[in-house]
Amino acid sequence: MAEFVPGYEAVGWYGIGAPKSTSGEIIGRLNNETNAILADAKFRSLLADLGAVPMSMAPAEFAKFVAEETEKWSKVIQVANIKLE
Repeated sequence: MAEFVPGYEAVGWYGIGAPKSTSGEIIGRLNNETNAILADAKFRSLLADLGAVPMSMAPAEFAKFVAEETEKWSKVIQVANIKLE
């Protein structure tokens, strides 16, 4: 696709979210536990077998990533005039 549309990039990703009212303590624990799992060699190997690349992030980094992805795809939706049916 990138050959036909300069700058085109699309990747699938997964993340763990929580309600906005979740305490910083809980967010920190979820982040620490998730990053510990992502650091495990056996789990990383399993992800690699599935073609996935783990990306450990701090909560603020993930929030920034989600905001950037939302902005990027919002522009695509607007330019393509995509409407909900």
